[in-house]
Amino acid sequence: MSFPSELARQYIDGEWLTGNGAWDIIDINPYNGEKLCSATVATAAEVDLAYRAAERAQREWAAVSPYTRRTVLENAVRLVGERSGEITELLIDELGDTRAKAEYEVRAAQEFLREAVGQAIRPAARLLPSVADGEENRVYRLPVGVIGVISAFSFPFLVTMKTVAPALALGNAVVVKPHQAAPVAGGGLVARIFEDAGLPAGLLNVLITDSAEIGDAFIEHPVPKVISFTGSDRVGRHVAAVAAGLFKKTLLELGGNSALVVLEDADLDHAVRAAVYSRFLFQGQVGAAAHRILVDRSVEKEFTERLAMAVSALPSGDPRDPDTRIGPVISAFQAEALTALVDGAIEAGATALVRGRTRGNLVEPTVLTGLPEGSPLLEQEIFGPVALLVPFDGEDDAVRLVNDSPHGLSGAVHTADGERGVRFARRIRGGMFHVNGATAQDDPAVAFGGEKRSGTGRLNGEAAVEAFTTRKCISVQHGRTVFPF
Repeated sequence: MSFPSELARQYIDGEWLTGNGAWDIIDINPYNGEKLCSATVATAAEVDLAYRAAERAQREWAAVSPYTRRTVLENAVRLVGERSGEITELLIDELGDTRAKAEYEVRAAQEFLREAVGQAIRPAARLLPSVADGEENRVYRLPVGVIGVISAFSFPFLVTMKTVAPALALGNAVVVKPHQAAPVAGGGLVARIFEDAGLPAGLLNVLITDSAEIGDAFIEHPVPKVISFTGSDRVGRHVAAVAAGLFKKTLLELGGNSALVVLEDADLDHAVRAAVYSRFLFQGQVGAAAHRILVDRSVEKEFTERLAMAVSALPSGDPRDPDTRIGPVISAFQAEALTALVDGAIEAGATALVRGRTRGNLVEPTVLTGLPEGSPLLEQEIFGPVALLVPFDGEDDAVRLVNDSPHGLSGAVHTADGERGVRFARRIRGGMFHVNGATAQDDPAVAFGGEKRSGTGRLNGEAAVEAFTTRKCISVQHGRTVFPF
């Protein structure tokens, strides 16, 4: 298909517009360097236009029947299904997705939309007793109003959709600022789907821009009551600080340093498959990826041999080839940074069990071991196909190593005893942990989010309802109140 460059525009109050900024964002295919499209950036004035349009549209949207909102979301589910092939091709072109990853992202987005369909008509109020005779307490869940969404290039279609869909379902309006590397997949594409699904103008707006042009205007604007940000903990800290000063609620999905743990009784073949998937999905450019692979020393040799063999066999190359499992990283800057990181680790004494080559933006997988405890590399988020293998001595040592991280997003443990795995998981300080699975999991009904530097707040299911609504308490006195004076 031809790349839908017409979606690389500002979408404000139902109109596709050219930005008024002084420069363009260039959208590049990370595999072959082909220019896909360009978008003139939006200015702070256009930020204001988008938020004001959302504010106007939201009042009426909140008042319509939940079944009306549900119909729009049902239409969106259908459209994503009908256009799944086109969306898959777009993700491959814009992000360097392998075909398997792109197809997975489209299926996942459909599931999150289906979850939002149900959220539109779930009970919105509770009746609670009162200590006073003849009085009842009603607690209503009302939309917060307007939500600002700053999306990422990692799973951009899914990440934007899983935020926008429940927000709209619950009666809110949204303004999205997609990542510069994914202005279409994380912005214009989502807007087009909802436009075609019948969403009234103004309820979803997309601004393709950058802080170099608008500063903090996207966060500081008085209209949005919630800011949802996905990205690095460095930028997330700034977003949180600005928003807190204005009493805005934040949802922060930040970096990770997740560990996949292999206990001595694990099914090693299954653990290897889980480790490879957890580390190398989307070339490792996933917050919940398994940055560290921890293995009990009693099975270290056998596991290491199987892991090295499996990683060495991963096909790297053209992401359009259905057999490719490792495509390009997002940019030349990222490729160079990863190469320098691996070279520096080896110079510092690490051993490369597998050493991938770098060809343009294609960074082949690498597995490093022998890093000394306390190495900064073990504490940072590595956004690329580099795995760190760390042995441990017994379960307590594994728990200590997993928790010895400033992050706390996700993780996994492999063991023959599922309940042992649950006990292990409960000892970990983090938002999510998986027994005998992958570290990178995202279920529409299950709260997603982290602790420590991995962020605050949760999305998905009931957590999304909590995030995008506010409680309003109303008491009703039936009869005459007896006042104490």
